Amino acid sequence: MLEYLLRKAEGAKDGDPVLVLLHGRGSDMGDLQGLAPALPLHGTLVTPQAPHPGMPWGYGMGWAWYRYMGEDRPEKKSLTRSLEELEGFLAGLPHELGFQPGPLVLGGFSQGGTTSLAYALTRPGRVAGVVVLSGFLPSFQVLGVGPEPLRSTPIFWGHGTQDPSVPFHLARNGWEAVKQVGGNLTSREYPMGHWVTPDEVRDLKSWLEGSVPGWVRAPGSDV
Repeated sequence: MLEYLLRKAEGAKDGDPVLVLLHGRGSDMGDLQGLAPALPLHGTLVTPQAPHPGMPWGYGMGWAWYRYMGEDRPEKKSLTRSLEELEGFLAGLPHELGFQPGPLVLGGFSQGGTTSLAYALTRPGRVAGVVVLSGFLPSFQVLGVGPEPLRSTPIFWGHGTQDPSVPFHLARNGWEAVKQVGGNLTSREYPMGHWVTPDEVRDLKSWLEGSVPGWVRAPGSDV
């Protein structure tokens, strides 16, 4: 079971939305808890920790979802293990949360966003949406699938035009691949490097409320 941190909405109940965010390379489960303002009041935020120590790969004291091989290529072995552990983690979420999640959105920053896309590609229909913050679309040769599974999954994808870690052309390549299969993509570019800005968080909140059913509670419903 992956370690995780939880920001559970007050009065959370069956059917309420859950956002699972995966941290970037060399970070940990606490990194993305600061994005809680992107959720509506009845949304729950879960931030699991990657299974691979980053130190052996030169990523510092934190953790990683895969070993990076350059451009759009995660190492298959390490990514596969992370996807399997993430699958088990998401399957056990109802027990951990104490309620049955409604729409579950998976996303993350950098490696976390890339891993989320890989999960959606290899396990179609398992999540209600994908959030990519400064990540890239992993090589289809590595995953063994094409882009077609992304056709029916809403995606929010933000990226900095000055990103030195994940170059902007990788985002553009991913956007084009999703568009070619008619995917439901909301793409946003920002004049920034490899980080998240308040503007991006606001755009993410608007996307959650407007693109994923269940993220806005109907007027008059129970709080």
